[in-house]
Amino acid sequence: MVEATPFEPVAALGGGVLIGLSALLLMWSVGRIAGISGIVFGAVSNGGEERNWRLFFIGGLFIGSLIAAWLSGALSGVTPVASTPMMIAAGLIVGFGTRMGSGCTSGHGVCGISRFSLRSVVATVTFMASGFITVFVIRHLLGEGL
Repeated sequence: MVEATPFEPVAALGGGVLIGLSALLLMWSVGRIAGISGIVFGAVSNGGEERNWRLFFIGGLFIGSLIAAWLSGALSGVTPVASTPMMIAAGLIVGFGTRMGSGCTSGHGVCGISRFSLRSVVATVTFMASGFITVFVIRHLLGEGL
């Protein structure tokens, strides 16, 4: 059985504040919404200065995550609970869903809802419901990752 992750409100609050500040800084400096799927798509399909800020933003996500994990020791003893084929399939489905939904939880859930976008509220509720149903089916009906 998978061990439950303890709730750490201070870490969650700190992470939320950093996400909000990064979204605010991106909007202030570049005039763009911090939707990660759109940023990644633009980094692959655009060139020049438009590509540069996107690559720096993506690099900052990776480097910041690695630094935070290293400082906190959060990755010690971590092993995936799902099989590699299941994780690859999940990644492809998420990528397809973000294109179909015209964005992801960062663009719609963080930036869209904070701008009072009804479209983003509907998209985020759909993302979350789909995630809940998927976890239930994968974990409880198929028994994967237990």
